[in-house]
Amino acid sequence: MTHTLPPVRERWRALRTAPGPVDPDALDALWADLDVVDASAILGSWKGFAFSTGHPIEQVLARSHWHGKQFTALDNAQPLICRAPDGSLYSDTTAGRGEASLWNIEFRGEVTATMVYDGMAVFDHFKRVDESTLMGVMNGKASTVSAGGHLFYFALEQE
Repeated sequence: MTHTLPPVRERWRALRTAPGPVDPDALDALWADLDVVDASAILGSWKGFAFSTGHPIEQVLARSHWHGKQFTALDNAQPLICRAPDGSLYSDTTAGRGEASLWNIEFRGEVTATMVYDGMAVFDHFKRVDESTLMGVMNGKASTVSAGGHLFYFALEQE
């Protein structure tokens, strides 16, 4: 008997609202079923959240009060838009080691929108959940982004 997975939107909602740790393998499976997106199609301001998997980057983003990402142009992207104590938003170029740019890059056999950090060998790949939601996965040197063999997963919702 073959076991079929629920539709993508149903799986997305379940993972998005999961109260406890999310299984990185379930995120990998969902990622594989999402549609690729062109870099030029994701320009704008995005509010982000991390999937709770226990990845160490979750704590880094929480400490920095990460709000999301800003894609002003293909060659002008801010990966770490954070909230200051006074409530204002700013681009944390110290933690991000600069800013970034957007490219269409192959990841896991598919070409999709990818944010390339200026100051470190890190790539945030994106796929479309729906017209206003992206799923992201951080990729790069294993020592930089991998935790227990798993990558960091997050999502962006268009503001």
